[in-house]
This record gives sequence, structure tokens and C-alpha cells, in this order.
Amino acid sequence: MSLEINATEQVIKIADITLKGRLDAFEAPTLRKMCDTYIADEYTHFVFDLTDVAMLDSAGLAVLVSVLKRTRLKNGDVRLVWPRAEAASRILKLTKFDQVFVSIERTDIIPKGF
Repeated sequence: MSLEINATEQVIKIADITLKGRLDAFEAPTLRKMCDTYIADEYTHFVFDLTDVAMLDSAGLAVLVSVLKRTRLKNGDVRLVWPRAEAASRILKLTKFDQVFVSIERTDIIPKGF
């Protein structure tokens, strides 16, 4: 009896996106387009660093939800680095994003648990 060996290689493509300023209706389309490009290029995992995001509105939140849904369909996921600004942090808590998205520290950027 001979040894049969089957090996598979898994490559996880992670888009690490740092945002600064306002993620609102004026800026969200730019982020959406960038994420669409990453997803088309087979990226299935995203890290959004929101540390320096001062404000989010519904359009910005919609982009994050859209990316989350699309990546999960491909067995991927999204992680958020929580914003420092109280206004941005508050909207994420009010919309229960803290319960939907996994929050990581910037030092945890290496995808433990991805």
C-alpha cells in the first residue's frame, strides 16, 4: 500500500484600509468603489481602521454592511479598528455595529481568527 498525499494551499487576501476624516454620503461612494475593486480581485477579508474617523453617517455605515455581507458570502469577514472620536464611536454603538462586527486593536492587525 502506498501513501496518498493530498495538499491544498489557502491564500487569504486581506484588504487593510485606513480611513481618516468623515465617512459620509459624499465620501462613501469612493470607499464603495475601492471595496468593489478589492472584492473583484478576490479579497475576502477586510480590516477597516476607523481610528481617525471623526464622523459616520448612514451612507458610510451602508458601505461597511455591504462589504461584510459580500465577504461572508465568500467565507470571508470584516474587522473594525474602533474610532477614537466619540461621535463616530457613538453611532457604531447605537446601530449595534459593536455586536455585528469584530473589533480589533491596531496591534492585532495580523488576522488572528480570520
